[in-house]
Amino acid sequence: METESRQHAGSPPAGRPADGNRIDRIWSQLEKNVQRAGARRIIDLFADDGHPNGKSRFDDWSARSDDLLLDWSKTNIDAEARDLLFELAEACGVARARDRMFAGERVNNTDDRPALHTALRNLSGSPVLLDGGDVMPGVIDTRERMLAFSDAIRAGTLTGSGGQPFADVVHIGIGGSQLGPEMACLALRPYHDGPRVHFLSNVDGAHSVDILGLLDPATTLVIVASKSFSTPETMANAVTVRGWLADALGEDRVADHLVAISTADARVRAFGIRPDRVFGFADWVGGRLSMWGPIGLPLMLAIGGGRFVEFLDGGQAMDRHFRDAPPARNLPVILGLVGIWHGNLCGYSTRAIIPYDQRLNRFAAFVQQVDMESNGKSRRLDGTRVVRDTGPVVWGEPGTNAQHSVAQLLHQGTRVVPVEFLVARHGHERERARHHRMLVANCIAQSEALMAGRSIAVATGLMREAGYKGEALQMQAAHRVFEGDRPSLTLVHDRLDPRTLGRLVALYEHRVFVEAAIWGINCFDQWGVELGKELAANLESWVGTDRLPDGRDSSTLGLLRTFQHLKES
Repeated sequence: METESRQHAGSPPAGRPADGNRIDRIWSQLEKNVQRAGARRIIDLFADDGHPNGKSRFDDWSARSDDLLLDWSKTNIDAEARDLLFELAEACGVARARDRMFAGERVNNTDDRPALHTALRNLSGSPVLLDGGDVMPGVIDTRERMLAFSDAIRAGTLTGSGGQPFADVVHIGIGGSQLGPEMACLALRPYHDGPRVHFLSNVDGAHSVDILGLLDPATTLVIVASKSFSTPETMANAVTVRGWLADALGEDRVADHLVAISTADARVRAFGIRPDRVFGFADWVGGRLSMWGPIGLPLMLAIGGGRFVEFLDGGQAMDRHFRDAPPARNLPVILGLVGIWHGNLCGYSTRAIIPYDQRLNRFAAFVQQVDMESNGKSRRLDGTRVVRDTGPVVWGEPGTNAQHSVAQLLHQGTRVVPVEFLVARHGHERERARHHRMLVANCIAQSEALMAGRSIAVATGLMREAGYKGEALQMQAAHRVFEGDRPSLTLVHDRLDPRTLGRLVALYEHRVFVEAAIWGINCFDQWGVELGKELAANLESWVGTDRLPDGRDSSTLGLLRTFQHLKES
């Protein structure tokens, strides 16, 4: 069995001295506090709402950044636990780690890279230094090229091979090259005034058939997004779509319809994409954090360059807030610490993201990737095993749909799932004002119901009024008990516009970073995705053949046999 020395959870990066005793003391105090919290209910913490200074628990346990409001009062965190959590963040070096990231230090130690995705949304003109050089001239140049290209496509001055304006864009990518811009395009649908944008990610042939069957090749622009231009799923789809264009338009016209987001110049040229149609980004931008730059091109095409800059401005505003706001009012810090409380201290292994906004129906999937691909780690920065659970399982569904699908488990299931609600004060559809009032009422009601629940006494009274008696009364009442005491937080914004979406995305990026800093892990690498890809590349040559590889387990061999006589239709 592997033997490893115990590392203090949440200590600073390797090579930096850690106050391990202090960190252990804070964890111990927090563990004692959470044991005491088990003897009370969340709603008990609201008992002093009328205390003399006139401030309620909501006032003390909410924080704002401009119109963004984070209400974390419906958690079982009391004043002592709150202070200990802020102390934990300070002892674990969250602020130091944050400053190192913004300063361009190589915080991604396994790849020996910085993480400067924040530079992509830097609109201030201030330098961002890397190894003594300013990266901003290159960032600005690429952004200006994107804006000029987008303006030309949207204005119809840059057309397809037949001279017709582009009506549709097919963006081919997967993971970080697809989830972010797809989520953002759906979220900002009221601002679309450019070509229709479609996202092709799955290597399943059904995905490309379903998308291409709706489009005219003569008016379709195709973006191939792969930094290495070798991602298997993306390139398989790219070859298919390129063939679709060539069959319809002729090989000599394909280049007029192709764009690449990549840094692999030789591979891009070999694919037939002209250099002026290539937009690259540096290796210090992780895929899941990349839609602030060229990966955001489909969003720019859909909503226009001006609104895309508003999106960047929102992200930069959250960067400033993260750097400047004190911990007690710092939304990423608070969000991260609530996650630590629920995951490490309460033992809740999952969190639900429930946006009460239909256009955020891919937001939970986006946050899922940003969180789980970043913090799904079992090794600390120095390679030793972590001693506390790291990234939770993140999932979600938009409300009110969630109320008719997952809410049963949230309210009456045996597992407690902390919920994060998102809701806007104002919708875009003024003619649907009543719909928005219903939406807001449902969101607030869900958070109240999760916390307050319904007692057996109340349930019994309701069933007695319904005419039940005796054992039937007891049985019916038991099924209508809501234990309550289920934690949630609510994030309110004024309206889902480009700037607000930028702030929300950056908020969740920084939340992931805060949690990673406390656990002492690297949230910027992603080695966990590699092994499956390597094995798939090896197994593809055996699928559909009469041969079997050596040295594989019986399940793998049995599954391969199942596909030995695979026939192409």
